[in-house]
Amino acid sequence: QVQLVESGGGLAQAGGSLRLSCAASARTSSTYSMAWFRQTPGKEREIVAALNWGNEGTYYADSVKGRFTISRDNAKNTVYLQMNSLKPEDTAVYYCAADGFIRNILGGSPGYWGQGTQVTVSS
Repeated sequence: QVQLVESGGGLAQAGGSLRLSCAASARTSSTYSMAWFRQTPGKEREIVAALNWGNEGTYYADSVKGRFTISRDNAKNTVYLQMNSLKPEDTAVYYCAADGFIRNILGGSPGYWGQGTQVTVSS
């Protein structure tokens, strides 16, 4: 069973930064593809960034390219999302996700989800 626990959400001002962390079950972050999704009320959950465990390739939604960075520390079994130049439209609940296959993540159906952490960006 893969367990994912997010932390690091909170309130930030526009233009500011936050770093989200996702603590994963042992070896999960090093052997699974990992991703961050976000969701706002009334909208579907959308992928923000993904990291392919096989080749360390990354994917970013157009709306966050150049501002967000996904990375992982295998020794700590932790995946991060560094969010810079935050905008009010980044306000959402952010979810960590994992799957053995990157195609499942990119298709919006990863096998494992965290509980989510709220990010609120004020203007």
